[in-house]
Parts: sequence; structure tokens; C-alpha cells
Amino acid sequence: MISPRLLRRRIRSVQNTAKITKAMEMIATAKMKRAQENALAGRPYNDKIQQVIADLAAGRTDDDALHPLLEKRLKINRIAIVHITTDRGLCGGLNANMNRLTGNFILQQNTPTTLITIGRKGRDFMHRNQRDLRAEFSKIGDRPKLLDTIPISHIVLDDYTSGHVDQVYIAYPKFLTVMAQLPTMEPLLPIEPASIPKIETTEYIYEPSPQFVLAELLPRYVEMRIYHAILEAIASEQSARMVAMRNASENANEVINELTLILNKARQEMITTELLDITGGVESLR
Repeated sequence: MISPRLLRRRIRSVQNTAKITKAMEMIATAKMKRAQENALAGRPYNDKIQQVIADLAAGRTDDDALHPLLEKRLKINRIAIVHITTDRGLCGGLNANMNRLTGNFILQQNTPTTLITIGRKGRDFMHRNQRDLRAEFSKIGDRPKLLDTIPISHIVLDDYTSGHVDQVYIAYPKFLTVMAQLPTMEPLLPIEPASIPKIETTEYIYEPSPQFVLAELLPRYVEMRIYHAILEAIASEQSARMVAMRNASENANEVINELTLILNKARQEMITTELLDITGGVESLR
């Protein structure tokens, strides 16, 4: 029979754990709403800037020089991946799914691959697997500004324009719902202008020239893509952590109920044993 004292100690330990997970769930819930609003608010801007780039690229003539960020290179000597994970754990399988996605993608490539990691979980995973890390960023925070992500964009743009890498992909958890976050791998460079339906085609006048505007807009587009992917990752992180902590709290309460039931049975057995001992002692005195 398990000692009631040991059972009470276990119950107190699980109760303390349940208090911690409940507090973490409440914190994640408070952060989740703001993170979701930031991620969703950036999607219309992303769609619109893609339309503008597509319109500018469609108006380019054969005499105009092709911008380096639009140029597709025939020979791919090196691939770069911007790998986005979280700094902290306790968010379910979010980081494991992202690391698995990027790891499998690297194994499928026949060319050397370099990584730019954002978040300690992805950095540690790639470091353990002895992958080539070009740069690593962490402690960006829950409310980053575009200025905080500019160094990441500069590394990506400089490596691509200098010819150090010939393709760039970005891997991040895309926020779908509170219960679902989709690990996503998307091409970042070279930029592939979206196709514009003929119905939506509109004539614009650009000053000083369409090519000048396109040259200024393409780097801003890359900066925006990276920044928006980080916002999506933050929204996914807070949603996943809230769900994980809620499940942990529910599991802790179930364990507490089971241990309480076992404790009550153990106390009944002790009381029954003591009554039997008293009854036996009385009978022996008679």
C-alpha cells in the first residue's frame, strides 16, 4: 500500500505544476490576441505589394536591365534558408515540426545549403546536426519592429546579390487557427512576380520611372516578407503555447483526481485495518 504521506506530497507537487501551467496559459492567451492581429494585419499589405511588383515587372521591356533580385540563375551552387523558430519551448510540437521540415528539405538537396536561423530552438537543432550556419538571431521579442529585422534582410540581400547564394527559401510556421499552425517553406529569392489576371490589370503612372520604383521596391519587399514571417511565427508560438498549457493543466487536474481517489482508498484501508486491530484486541481480552 502506498503511504498517504507520499500521496499527499505528490498531489501538492502536481497542484503546483497545474498553477504554473495555468498562469502560462493566461499569459499566452493575453499575448496571442495581439500577435494574431499583427500577423493578420500584414497579409493585405503583402498581397498588395506583390500586385504592384507584378505590374511593374510586366511593364519591363527587353531593353531594360533585369534587376538582380528577379534574375533566375541557371546554375545553383548554394542555397540559403531563413529558418524561423521560437526562443522558448513549451509550445507543443511547433519547433519540432519546423526543424523536421527544414531538415528534410536540406536532405533532399544536392547542393550545399547554408542557414540563417531566427530563434534558439532552430539554432540549437541545426548546430547539433552540424549544419552550416551563416548567421543566427535570437531574443527578437514578442513585439518586434521592422527595424529589428533589417539586419536579417541585409544579410539575405547581400549574400544573394554578391553571388554567395543562388536561391533563398524562408521556413516559418504559418498561423491558420488557434489550433492549427502550418509549417511552411516558401521561395524568397529570386523574386517571382505574381501573375495578374487581365480583369485586374490597371494602368498606373510611376515617377520617376517604373524601373526606378521597382528597384527601390524589391528590397523593401524582401524586408517585408521576412518581417511578416516573423509575425506569423510569433502568432503561431503564442497559440501553440496556450493550447499546450491548457492541455497540461487539464492533464494535471486528471492526475490530481486520480491521486486523490487513491489517497481516499489508502485512508479507508488504514481505517479498516485499525478497526480490525481494535476489534481483534477486544476479542482477545474477552
